[in-house]
Amino acid sequence: MTPFVDPQMQAILDRLRAGPQTDFRKMPIAEARRQSDAATIPWSDGAPEMHARTLTVDAGTHAMRARLYLPVEEPIVSLILYVHGGGWTFGSIDTHDGTMRNLAKAAQCPVLGIDYRLAPENPFPAPLEDVLTAIAFVETGGLGTPLPAQRMAIAGDSAGANLALAALLARRDRGLPQLVSAALFYGCYAPDFTTASHAGFGGGTYLLTSVNMRWYWTNFLGREDADTTSLATPMRNDLSGLPPLYLSAAGLDPLRDDTLQLAEKLANSGVSFRCDHVPGVVHGCLRMTRELDAARAMIRAGADFIVSQFNEKDLGGTQSWSAATS
Repeated sequence: MTPFVDPQMQAILDRLRAGPQTDFRKMPIAEARRQSDAATIPWSDGAPEMHARTLTVDAGTHAMRARLYLPVEEPIVSLILYVHGGGWTFGSIDTHDGTMRNLAKAAQCPVLGIDYRLAPENPFPAPLEDVLTAIAFVETGGLGTPLPAQRMAIAGDSAGANLALAALLARRDRGLPQLVSAALFYGCYAPDFTTASHAGFGGGTYLLTSVNMRWYWTNFLGREDADTTSLATPMRNDLSGLPPLYLSAAGLDPLRDDTLQLAEKLANSGVSFRCDHVPGVVHGCLRMTRELDAARAMIRAGADFIVSQFNEKDLGGTQSWSAATS
């Protein structure tokens, strides 16, 4: 049976298939990143205009480039930390600039994106520790005024969703205050290639392949075995005690079942969540907001969920957040 493909998604797929096909696994990683950036960064053209400033996060042994998006005037009373996707191997605040701008506008909340260290040079746990460092940076006043965890949310797509979920689990395990919420877009939560979604969508017709996903996991895990139950594979951990989560699964994604299985485990763990299954779109669609209505709706749904959690916490007693209406 031929799966449903969103007509706007089909037009994008037809155009991408007509172009050159590149196997990044077969070239030096620096060249692979250069070509990946060249193909990905232009998707941000036309993203919402707003004040944004690039800054540096001191991570002790290294410095992380970061970018703060401000759809509202300072002072910052709430913030969303965004963790970009790219198989832990690609991606940056430049490749996901449009996604973060769209999220900031939809939530009318500042968004901070970070350039965490990438694999294979920096496998797990380095990327996760960078995310945790970024949270601590905000908590301790790195943006000017200390912002408690209860006024922060986290969001991420694909590998970034993995790291965002793992960061929540790490803070729980370390006895640190929990963030208010998270929005996790088509994440990869364990290296399981036996799912129906890998069988149905991992052959290459819908961009992301199971072969490439295996390569990404190998890069990320480094010395860890694929059967690890460490925070590299957050779905294999106890999920109790997490804040409310928004999950979004792309209907044509080999990783679709990662999200659906995570939702089932969250339900069994008593964690509050919302899970949207978006039909007819592929992995990585979030960056396609310029041409894909479903991608804009996906970002809006995640933003609305986070905003609802900020409002429920009644931040500051008088501050009330509402998502943008356009």
